[in-house]
Amino acid sequence: MVEKVIPIRLDEGKGLTPSIGAQLVTPHGHTKDTRGRTLRDLRISVTDRCNFRCTYCMPKEVFDQNYPYLAHKELLSFEEIARLTSIFSTLGVEKIRLTGGEPLLRKNLEVLIEMLAKIPASDGKPLDLTLTTNGSILRKKAAALKAAGLHRLTVSLDGLDDAIFKKMNDVDFPVADVLDGIAAAQEVGFQNIKVNMVVKKGTNDHEIVAMAKHFKGSGVILRFIEFMDVGSSNGWNMEQVLPSKEVIARINEVFPLEPIEANYAGEVAQRWRYVDGSGEIGVISSVTQTFCHECSRARISTDGQMYLCLFANEGFDFKTLLRSGKSDLEIANAVMNTWAAREDHYSEIRGSNTAKLASGNRKVEMSYIGG
Repeated sequence: MVEKVIPIRLDEGKGLTPSIGAQLVTPHGHTKDTRGRTLRDLRISVTDRCNFRCTYCMPKEVFDQNYPYLAHKELLSFEEIARLTSIFSTLGVEKIRLTGGEPLLRKNLEVLIEMLAKIPASDGKPLDLTLTTNGSILRKKAAALKAAGLHRLTVSLDGLDDAIFKKMNDVDFPVADVLDGIAAAQEVGFQNIKVNMVVKKGTNDHEIVAMAKHFKGSGVILRFIEFMDVGSSNGWNMEQVLPSKEVIARINEVFPLEPIEANYAGEVAQRWRYVDGSGEIGVISSVTQTFCHECSRARISTDGQMYLCLFANEGFDFKTLLRSGKSDLEIANAVMNTWAAREDHYSEIRGSNTAKLASGNRKVEMSYIGG
């Protein structure tokens, strides 16, 4: 039984105030944190709402009809998101991922994508613009997303067995409609689509090989994610974690695999390809094989809080800076100061005495800042 709690919401009692600093620094170039990690990736949540109630993310016991979602005025506007993106791009950010909630529920999202697609990275090249979706309305949106300039898509899908999938999304949504959304994205020209499967031991781990078989040779890259202790409402416990090495072992027994190099420094997925050349898979091992030491991600919540870790307890209030007349240079300086002081490495201390001491602090929910 999931404990009835209202997850942490920093719009009620604002987040930490970012330090602008007395000495303004002209941006351009990469900023490093206290552990030498560079800021390269920005994940932006465009809505805190979702039409699924996945048990590991937005369980019905918490996110019911009385849940206090953000009022529209509290959300960052498209213009504010574009402005922040432009500022982050001058600081070395190369990749923008739009998340939620379910981002396709944000009205006219393709307008925002068109705005972001015009923003260059600091080296003058286009930003890598991508989006994570549950795929439920992808059939309706795929063409508009592609036309607006979205580069890549990641679709969440936790199994092919309709009964299991419906149980996990908890709104009786069929697998067939998600698969149809993926097909629609391929039809309009999206390439290198990724599908993310969260694996919960004893719930859907029997679907691992079936998922691999379905997407093998399709051009879709399937990635398996260890069930993580994100937020405070998903009832996580270590007994439900199936280590990624077991995922690889199960697939390798049926479809031989071999490891391949990462696409770029800081890539969270470990890559494997089928020996017969029919594609690749990936595993994301946040629990059993941490990657804190090279994490290059910052997250902006739906209402403009900047989080430095997926497992954070608090954020930094950039919405107030945006709406209080601060210049782009002042906000850029605040971003640099915030990142430069970053020490986060939660996955490395999970289960240690330090993690246990911190466990009394409620973590921000994944539905509020994206995955």
